[in-house]
Amino acid sequence: MTSSLEPATIYPENEWERGDPEALGFDPARLAAAGNWQTEHAGDSPYRLLVVRHGRIAAEWHGGGMGPDDLQGQASASKSTYSTVLGIAIHEGVIDSADDLVVDYYPEFLDVAPDEGPKKNRHAFPEDAGITFRQLTGNTSGYMKPGELPGRTFNYQTFGMNVVTHALASAYSLYRTSDPERGAGFGRLVERKVRNLIGGSWKWTYSNFDLQPKAKLGVFGYATTFQMTARDMARLGLLWLNDGDWEGRQVVPAGWIRQATRVSDMLLQHEPPSLWQYGLGFWCNDQGILWPNLPRDSFAAVGAGKQFIWVDREHDLIVVQSPGTFEGSFSPAIGAEVAEQVLATLE
Repeated sequence: MTSSLEPATIYPENEWERGDPEALGFDPARLAAAGNWQTEHAGDSPYRLLVVRHGRIAAEWHGGGMGPDDLQGQASASKSTYSTVLGIAIHEGVIDSADDLVVDYYPEFLDVAPDEGPKKNRHAFPEDAGITFRQLTGNTSGYMKPGELPGRTFNYQTFGMNVVTHALASAYSLYRTSDPERGAGFGRLVERKVRNLIGGSWKWTYSNFDLQPKAKLGVFGYATTFQMTARDMARLGLLWLNDGDWEGRQVVPAGWIRQATRVSDMLLQHEPPSLWQYGLGFWCNDQGILWPNLPRDSFAAVGAGKQFIWVDREHDLIVVQSPGTFEGSFSPAIGAEVAEQVLATLE
């Protein structure tokens, strides 16, 4: 599907360069058909579909009142950016290792009494003192989950990921649990370490669930949620696709991106094969479980609201949906349906 005659990868400046689909290796008619399928499937619902290859926009569709410059909340797709910044913090020596105990950097996360957690029977347990950054980022920490020992059970959650962001922002002196909205916050850290270096334009905000009155939101709430255009999402995809390199500058350590986008050892050791789908903040296909019909080196950032950044290393390809157009619960498996269609248009 690839050719030595295909153009070399470029990085966008303020504006993205558009490439001729045929020159980028697509069958133009079949690529248009994939876009038409998305449009017809959307009906009157808002949708965006963006296809990038070799750093160039091959095709872009949007409708249902959704424009290319509109911002969409990334929800859990933000987790992949959290992981990205963890890799940077380790490289900079702010965090020594992904296997460091979180309590050594953010002891506040253990200060959640039984009546201060998000709901009944959810609070900090003594065993949570053994939680590492790797476990939080891989959703295997068991944080505030009764009976779940650190590193043993995959349980996709928000609060553990919030602890990652607060621990990192605290390590950079940008967050205080006593006054979470006063500090610059993790979102500002991402601006400095990632967004501004890759020409992004996204914004960020804190969000909280409606929890019990005594919930210590400053400790485990205040989720950092990014609002992005589809092209912002594609910039992140291009950064990950190129193992953290942006036009010759190593924004994120390549080894971290490679590690984070493979199914974690914790899942391989302690969970059944059906759950071998997640790395460190990314949905991963290296075990061939998540997307049997797609390349094993592909991975994705996925969030509620049908946000999807799919990255295919083998074909130097990025497919963004923001939002997708699927009924019912949006999942990583469902989101990749359109990626299969786009991939099939490569000649």
